[in-house]
Amino acid sequence: MVTLTHYLILSFLLFSIGVAGVLIRRNIIIMLMSMELIFNSVNISLAAFSYYLHSLSGTIIVIFNITIAAAEVAIGLAILVAVYRRRKTVYVDELNKLRY
Repeated sequence: MVTLTHYLILSFLLFSIGVAGVLIRRNIIIMLMSMELIFNSVNISLAAFSYYLHSLSGTIIVIFNITIAAAEVAIGLAILVAVYRRRKTVYVDELNKLRY
């Protein structure tokens, strides 16, 4: 039987992997994927609490969060493409100036 603790452990592991990816990696694409891992770990926690508390509010928040995350990824990738066309790099260390 899968309990709430199992979901919370999975959520914590995904959150830890996401934080490590944001802090360690310097590639913007990897950092965006790591942030999505963090968002999805929160979604897992909210859905698990919603299920075990027999409440629909957590599920509704998860649906809104997924919608907002999809829009965030679309905008983030558009900005990333524009930065890559201008600077020819996707590494954070090389993007230290605001102007070209």
